[in-house]
Amino acid sequence: MVSLITTNRAMEKVARNVRAHRLLRDLTQAGLADRADVPIATLKKFERTGRISLESFLKLEMALGNLDLIVEATKPKEPEFASIDEVLKTDAEPKRKRGTRK
Repeated sequence: MVSLITTNRAMEKVARNVRAHRLLRDLTQAGLADRADVPIATLKKFERTGRISLESFLKLEMALGNLDLIVEATKPKEPEFASIDEVLKTDAEPKRKRGTRK
């Protein structure tokens, strides 16, 4: 599946999601940073910019109880199409709008 979202936009959305999870669990930045064993400056920068190391990100997700979701989201999936040519061919084939029986 092709994504039209940029990496910067994705980082911003992920940071917003982590912040929302933190707030849903009624945790302060200091509280989450302490539970995740991540420097509070790292968490603040992440929530502000979306930039963080993978290890720190996974520590935060573990502390929020979401690590299994992250691992599951990265599992490989069978592609729906073998190539872009197959996608284009499928869209180009006209669909019948009426039956042939009278």
